[in-house]
Amino acid sequence: MIPTEADLADALTAATRAVVTDLFRDNPDHTFYYVTLTTPGEAFGPALSAWSHEALAQRPDAGDIRYSYADSPFSILGEEHLKPVRDLFAARPEVFDLDDEASDAEFELRLRAMETALRRLSDEGLFGVGETRAEVLLLAEVVPEDNDNVARARRLNPAGPALDAWLAYWGVG
Repeated sequence: MIPTEADLADALTAATRAVVTDLFRDNPDHTFYYVTLTTPGEAFGPALSAWSHEALAQRPDAGDIRYSYADSPFSILGEEHLKPVRDLFAARPEVFDLDDEASDAEFELRLRAMETALRRLSDEGLFGVGETRAEVLLLAEVVPEDNDNVARARRLNPAGPALDAWLAYWGVG
């Protein structure tokens, strides 16, 4: 049976919750400002990365890597939780094996599942509430850059310092 969008979102919500809970518990001296689920252009099952202010302060190239999932010491976390989710993504049709219209629909379905999982966890308060939440940027990113990353960022994040800083970093108004 092919997993549905709801199946992907449910599994990703549970896995992401577990990874982020572990991250916050294991790093109580860090204030995280960036949590991202990333996928390449093929929309494979996502990986989770994060940045904290404390980790960034240790880098001489901080200005260049502030939002680089790959350069963070908290990159590609929680594989034990996310591998089963990637297996569910892999059980769906391959994005590039489909005709253009079906490929676009499959790609969007996968990104919606990622966005849904992060939105649910944000609504639960996993990343804080109020001003605290506005200081944490959540992203469902296609890497390298995808034109829709900005739209997803705006939907996932409240107006505030984290979103404003990210938009300014990328030169987006």
